[in-house]
Amino acid sequence: LTAKMQWSLILLFLCCFIDCQLYQFHYINENKTWTEAQQYCREKHTDLVTVTNMKDMKRLINISAGVEFNESWIGLFRDTWRWSDGSSFSFRHWNKNFNDQIINSGQCAMTKFDGEGRWTNVSCDNKKPFICYDDKLILIKEAMNWEDALYYCRGHHHDLVTITNMDDQRWIQEKVKNASTGYVWMGLRYTCTLDFWFWVSDEVVRYKNWALDGQMDDCDMSGAMETGGEHQWFKKDDDVKLNFICYLISGTKQLQDEEVK
Repeated sequence: LTAKMQWSLILLFLCCFIDCQLYQFHYINENKTWTEAQQYCREKHTDLVTVTNMKDMKRLINISAGVEFNESWIGLFRDTWRWSDGSSFSFRHWNKNFNDQIINSGQCAMTKFDGEGRWTNVSCDNKKPFICYDDKLILIKEAMNWEDALYYCRGHHHDLVTITNMDDQRWIQEKVKNASTGYVWMGLRYTCTLDFWFWVSDEVVRYKNWALDGQMDDCDMSGAMETGGEHQWFKKDDDVKLNFICYLISGTKQLQDEEVK
């Protein structure tokens, strides 16, 4: 492998369509300090990788096939151990000697592919390959009714967001915390004619996170996620104006939450 080779782990063949819209991993085979790696990822992608669960960890381990170096930076650093992108995911995958402060005294975390992907904290000044990710979601911090939000996403990005499982739910929960409204629109819609809820992406509604608020299904209703609390779903009248989350068009780089001018 050459020092400048970048492997993009495009997950379309590993997971379902919706998972692939949320984030993509990129293995960067260049030796950099943790801070240099963070800067590179923020300039060319979204940030150093955040690992939200064991499913993500297994995807990273899959990168190790054919990798010359088995240690890579991830986005975790010691400031009460938090993620580079500011997310609050609590998943950890430390090595068994993590509590040994002599062995593990560093301020930045790396993953070791030859050790079940277990994490070790080492000096941030060490130079290693690293893993970036691309966030495929964007929070639109402009209040629109549901129909206008749908047209905006389809006209400027791809579509309103779809949630098919708990992993999607947790990832999107991190995004909605920055909203300026108490709820954000999703791509979830109720049809009076057929009497069921559906995703505008044509996904079947299997995973559900409805709040037990007693709200009955009715015409002209769509689904919104609360931006605080338990981040449950609520049935809202289409005319209510809320922030919303879009999928990004494949290949575009998400820089920051967007405010419509």
